[in-house]
Amino acid sequence: MSAALLSDLGADLPLLAAPMAGGPSTPALVTAAARAGGLGFLAGGYKTAQALAGQIHTTRAESVPFGVNLFAPNPVSISAEVYGSYARAVQREADRYGLTLPEHPLEDDDHWTDKIDLLTSDSVPWVSFTFGIPDRTVINALRRAGSTVLQCVTSADEARQAAAAGVDALIVQASAAGGHSATLTPAQPPQPIHLTDLITSVRRAVALPVIAAGGITTATDVAATLAAGAEAAMIGTALLRTHESGASDPHKAALTDPAFPTTSVTRAFTGRPARALRNHFTDHYDPIAPLGYPALHHLTGPLRKAATAVGDTRLIHLWAGTGHQHAKVEPAADTFARLCSIGMPSLSRAHRESDASERLTHNQSRRLKMTYRLAHTIPIRTIAKG
Repeated sequence: MSAALLSDLGADLPLLAAPMAGGPSTPALVTAAARAGGLGFLAGGYKTAQALAGQIHTTRAESVPFGVNLFAPNPVSISAEVYGSYARAVQREADRYGLTLPEHPLEDDDHWTDKIDLLTSDSVPWVSFTFGIPDRTVINALRRAGSTVLQCVTSADEARQAAAAGVDALIVQASAAGGHSATLTPAQPPQPIHLTDLITSVRRAVALPVIAAGGITTATDVAATLAAGAEAAMIGTALLRTHESGASDPHKAALTDPAFPTTSVTRAFTGRPARALRNHFTDHYDPIAPLGYPALHHLTGPLRKAATAVGDTRLIHLWAGTGHQHAKVEPAADTFARLCSIGMPSLSRAHRESDASERLTHNQSRRLKMTYRLAHTIPIRTIAKG
């Protein structure tokens, strides 16, 4: 069928809340994103299928559209010798907390099969994947269940691979994004490229709809993203300090703390490249950190949890995109309204002429949604009820 990618789900604003694993993406945040006129994703990463099912149930009870993101298996192996060397170095930090870190690499697939079984038996409108591209049989099973399938990519080549696998749309992530890079090749992370240039490159490579992410923290960023040809913008860091965010208090405070002025891409915490605020841990351990995921994630997990409990920002994984200073303490609805506060190229001329110079109030935001609903038409799968 032909319909709007977003408006068929009642998500009329071209702005989405990114999945942020480890706590920030709560059902409350996903619900707030939908009620603001956008759409949010629950983060299935690091959860059991049972825990994810509970969050799906909670969000579905709010009668809002939403998606679920999973980490697709794409492990980065590490030898016992290399792991042991790094573990001994990090153990010095753990000694401060009386912790004994895992001596041997822990490998798992993040409950992959159980979560796919969950989503094919109890479908949600959108399912997205990060780290790897699922087998076509998985994608087809989700589509048969009624879900629209999206793949996170970081380059035109990855976009071609995703298109060949049969996904419905792409989430294109630039290197300015906070948290883990979605790259399929963590040993060769993507070169820095501006998001608008990446959108152009991907759209030339494939005909799939594009949602763009990475470094989007202002209304100007959103407008530029849409002008470059994205169907919607996806924000994560901009939402970390909102009332509905599940990010820890030390993490929220650090985002605008002058003591943390810059970010860097590091593999010190998890063994995969991820952008975080520079702190003691990134500065001292990134130079010696090997690749190894999820082994390093499990290695440093107990230390990061202990440090978070006491507010020791020296050792916390302070995931953040390059625009982290723009994150505000406010309701998520206000963040959505603020980031949609200038005219967008995707809207009709009449709307642009009447509203381009206005900041959007909540009522104006509703008019924006209606105009956007009429302005975009691209293929989407029929969403199953239930």
